[in-house]
Amino acid sequence: MDNLKKSEELVENLQKNLERIEKKDFSIYFFVIDTNTTPIASVANIYEHVKILNELGYNAKILHEKNEYKEKQLLFIKDWLGEDYYSLPHSSIEDKEVNINMVDYVIIPEIFANVMEQTTNLPGKRIVFCQSYDYITETLQPGKSWSDYGITDCITTTEKQKEYIDGLFGGRIKTKVIPVAIDDRFKKSEKPKKPIVSILTRDQRETMKIFKSFYLKYPHLKWITFRDMRGMTKNVFSEALQESCLSVWIDDISSFGTFPLESMACGTPVIGKLPNLVCGWINEKNGMWVDNNIIIPDVIAQYIQSWLEDSLSEDIFSEMENTVKNYTVDLTKKEIKRVYGKLFDDRKKEIKETLAKYEVDNLEEKNN
Repeated sequence: MDNLKKSEELVENLQKNLERIEKKDFSIYFFVIDTNTTPIASVANIYEHVKILNELGYNAKILHEKNEYKEKQLLFIKDWLGEDYYSLPHSSIEDKEVNINMVDYVIIPEIFANVMEQTTNLPGKRIVFCQSYDYITETLQPGKSWSDYGITDCITTTEKQKEYIDGLFGGRIKTKVIPVAIDDRFKKSEKPKKPIVSILTRDQRETMKIFKSFYLKYPHLKWITFRDMRGMTKNVFSEALQESCLSVWIDDISSFGTFPLESMACGTPVIGKLPNLVCGWINEKNGMWVDNNIIIPDVIAQYIQSWLEDSLSEDIFSEMENTVKNYTVDLTKKEIKRVYGKLFDDRKKEIKETLAKYEVDNLEEKNN
């Protein structure tokens, strides 16, 4: 009878958990790093997911490691991303204010394999949020897979990354794609473009090489201004792209490429070095894509000459519009609703199957 009583209590708990999921009475914790007041696109995207999930009626929260995050990083978030992101729910691990239950979720960035290992015994469901394929093995122990830590689901940002993840883990991880949203602040301006080239590179030395080489080879164009786009708030960033006549992007390990898409949304053409994992949205018509950095100063000069002569083809601008319309906030919100909804439905299905099994076992126990 003791076993029957325990089993009945378990059934009761499962029924309560099922009801909690159906009522959206559970938490979704998104683990983030402290960027030390440095803008990082992957962190901005996590905040976007949390914001949209809250708009959809879910209890999504930013989960950070230290209490000091609220003292400096959170104020930076307000300045960088805006009031809507600053006011999102935040929880601190150090403060021990996080109590994760069976129906809760913890979303862990791909670089934190150590966190995946440390949270193996958590009662909640853990999901990897992979935004950079290059970081997957950074902290992963040799021979280990995410599935060794009890993780079976992953969210990523492109079909190309999904293919990479599927191949790397041999199909043991169920991967779903949610594209990054290009903020509504990135839009065309009615003001004429200025002779400014906005440039963003992963290695700042490349920025220096490009504009120094450009001025050496084309001294008659020294009046062209190069603007390093690091460290800007979203508002300043978008305004800078709106007034620039050209963007330059170099990021070999990029997995998505928000900067070139933000440039396109502002009506600013892009010269870009093709990344190692070519993003699915890149095509020969929506930008000036090159295989190496050395020729970029020459491509800049050619473009500037055409811009000054007002002889640019309209094809690139129409293709830019066709590209960015696939990455709106509304479309991303639709995909977030679909993908997370499917994850939550799968969890309900698991609980219902377990519930049915225990109910059958309890009936047999009573009959015996």
